[in-house]
Amino acid sequence: MNQLKVNEHRLEQLFLSLCQINSPSLQESDITNWTKRYLLDFGLEVREDEAGSKIGGNANNIIAHLPASKQGLPKVFLSAHFDTVEPTPELVIQESNGVWTAATDTILGADDKGGMAPAIEAVLSLKEMNVSHGDVYLLLSVAEEIGLKGADALDIQSLELDYGFVLDTGPPVGSFVNQTATHDKLEILIHGKPAHAGKDPENGINAIQVLAEAVCHMPLGRIDHETTANLGVVSGGTAVNVVCPFVNVRAEARSLSVDKLDKQVAEMVKCFESAARKFGTTVTIEHDRHYRSYQISDESRVAKIARRASEKVGLDFALRYTLGGSDANIYNAKGVETLVMATGMEKIHTHEERISREDLVKTAKLALSVLLESAEISR
Repeated sequence: MNQLKVNEHRLEQLFLSLCQINSPSLQESDITNWTKRYLLDFGLEVREDEAGSKIGGNANNIIAHLPASKQGLPKVFLSAHFDTVEPTPELVIQESNGVWTAATDTILGADDKGGMAPAIEAVLSLKEMNVSHGDVYLLLSVAEEIGLKGADALDIQSLELDYGFVLDTGPPVGSFVNQTATHDKLEILIHGKPAHAGKDPENGINAIQVLAEAVCHMPLGRIDHETTANLGVVSGGTAVNVVCPFVNVRAEARSLSVDKLDKQVAEMVKCFESAARKFGTTVTIEHDRHYRSYQISDESRVAKIARRASEKVGLDFALRYTLGGSDANIYNAKGVETLVMATGMEKIHTHEERISREDLVKTAKLALSVLLESAEISR
């Protein structure tokens, strides 16, 4: 990797400090307040929006601004999210051979603090360099893990940005996500009929049996290379001696192809409804298109910036797709061209989550490089 410089000690300390702050979705006020003070101390313009009141959380999105040193250059942003997929109370971080993991029985929080720390460090490093640049923004969102809620509440259009990068996917660093899936959510209520399980079970309709019948005929898991489907949460019943009167099911399906997704969802609905008819009952199904896919051309300005930036820091550039979602889905849907930049976070959403010091530094240098390339700086 070439000699592009970031403050590696500051970056590492920032990452570790962010991880130590417990920040589950809708409860991010401690980390947003800490980060706001941190950014103000380094001289950035910082404000927060009103996302918290809109989504039922105790914190807002943070918007930090490094004003342009030269007019007429692109207005760009780097983005990451505060919240973690589960709480991290009393987190203890351990390091072995340059790799950080949680010593406690919890996630580390590298998703997405392994993206946030490099994004912040890149902007601070740019501020400290004697170079021309356009307006640069940090968009730091809340409630990403529970449905991209913070990004959805963010009025990104008012910033009049040209394009940006969301630092929120796994390695290899140097790769960028330019295509994602459309994601649908299903909420299913299976209506059973209660009866005493010992005295007259024949007078009841067991909603669990209806569910079992539906699942037996339902395509789930990996449908094809573009499509997946899952039943993720099941709850119901009232007592062990009562024929189960209801079951609630939360399900999802994703696909790079909207036609395939529509077909998969229709098949899932058909299975539930057919099972209900077989047992003489009904189901109530709510279907929501959670977020829509996007596909950024490899000839787009943002992709060309990403390629040049990766090459300048000695990384292998690649564009790839994923079936996972991120705030980039929302920003693209709102008309702001956005790529997802890979970071070093691995085994995310598990207690084996990890990130290396080397990848953390690579990510920060790459983020700085895209900001410099956006201004077409010669180094």
